[in-house]
Amino acid sequence: MTSDHLSSTFSALADPTRRAILARLASGEATVNELAEPFDMSLPAVSKHLKVLERAGLIARGRQAQWRPCRLEAARLKEVADWVEYYRRFWEQSFDRLEAYLKEIQAQESRGKRHAGKK
Repeated sequence: MTSDHLSSTFSALADPTRRAILARLASGEATVNELAEPFDMSLPAVSKHLKVLERAGLIARGRQAQWRPCRLEAARLKEVADWVEYYRRFWEQSFDRLEAYLKEIQAQESRGKRHAGKK
């Protein structure tokens, strides 16, 4: 995956309206009017959000006569999930190493207290 894809995807996801649009499209195709319904904004404003999502590869627009349904393109979200997963594993391994280190220190302290008590 190129960093350009990742940058454009994160940029598109940075806006709560666009995230809400994606959430709606996760349940199926919708028209611009259907997508605009819950928002207090003009159709042209919603269309601008859709263009950003489309340029980022997060949605696709079809054409069926007068109807132009939008649909979620989840492949880019999978790329983001894979990227995030790499760092999740990194942090998980870091926490596992920290936990092992803390257990080792606790064991050393425990052994030190037992030896001090025998004197």
